[in-house]
Amino acid sequence: MLPDVPELYKGLTYPWGRAINPAPGQPEQIAEGVYWVRFPMPMSLDHINLWLLADGDGWTVVDTCLNLDSARQLWEQLFGSVMAGRPITRVICTHMHPDHVGLAGWLTERFGAELWMSREEFLMCRAMVGDTGRPAPEVALRFYRAAGYDKEQLAFYQGKFGNFGRAIYPLPESFRRLADLETITIGGRYWQVIVGSGHSPEHAALYCPALKLLISGDQVLPRITPNVSVFPTEPSGDPLHEWLSSSARIREILPDDVLVLPAHEAPFYGLHVRLNQLIEAHNRDLRSLFDHLDQPRRAVDCFPPLFSREIGQDSLGLATGETIAHLNCLLGRRRITRRRDARGVDWYQQIPETAGFDDEPPPASREPRAT
Repeated sequence: MLPDVPELYKGLTYPWGRAINPAPGQPEQIAEGVYWVRFPMPMSLDHINLWLLADGDGWTVVDTCLNLDSARQLWEQLFGSVMAGRPITRVICTHMHPDHVGLAGWLTERFGAELWMSREEFLMCRAMVGDTGRPAPEVALRFYRAAGYDKEQLAFYQGKFGNFGRAIYPLPESFRRLADLETITIGGRYWQVIVGSGHSPEHAALYCPALKLLISGDQVLPRITPNVSVFPTEPSGDPLHEWLSSSARIREILPDDVLVLPAHEAPFYGLHVRLNQLIEAHNRDLRSLFDHLDQPRRAVDCFPPLFSREIGQDSLGLATGETIAHLNCLLGRRRITRRRDARGVDWYQQIPETAGFDDEPPPASREPRAT
């Protein structure tokens, strides 16, 4: 049973405390028919929260963990405990990242269940899995040369290329599409799909008005900021603009009194406060980056205003992607310029006369509130 120790911290209320750490694979009921299960992962982000939703004669599960022997063993335990021999009839994945979709294929295959995802997440996941075992393409090497990588850094990237698919059990050949603002019935209650972009292409969160719950995936996290990155597949993309717009939209269409069930860390109240914090954090980073570009700099020269620690080889890729996301956002706002030199390296510099401009607010939503 979860301890009743509410904790208020930085504007958020954690009904079971910030440091709550359920035993691996041990389900905890947090609402009628809704169970929280935490799976460990062998990485710096050392866990993921999964959600079991009682659904008639079976179960709907939301997210799945990485394709690991240890994770499959925990699932086997669940099949015989709280799930009481009732089958999984539907697997919902909030988005395509391996910790969320890694065992979706295994679960759907085992139970003959359907995989439910948004279209962009499913198709992008299959495309990236297809890179497994391939050498890094030249377009990707050009992308990281342009960011300022040296030969050693490029070689490290080449050695890691294709790892994405190694953490994912083969996906099924078909899926059921989740669309923004549609409602689906789970356990006799309707849940509404709330799509956001930026962290991934078409991230699907789930909102249940009757239970006042939001399964937020990685779209809203209580302590860490979801990674927003540009990758070689879309070098001119502006995912940070998409993420800021999505966050403002979610703040508009969802009420503030929902219990947020995030993919990492502990459940919390304070959705609007947290969205405001995340939006302002990125706007501060954009201001700091603009100030840093008072002289021409490469992407790899722009880590200091964005990150409080030294960027090592293991975190270089994510840091580069997030830095370019901020640079592309400033380019889109016409606050900076970009020039490519004869060696193929991009140099960024502020447009000084734009220094007094206010932050560009995300566009207001013209869509109806969630129901």
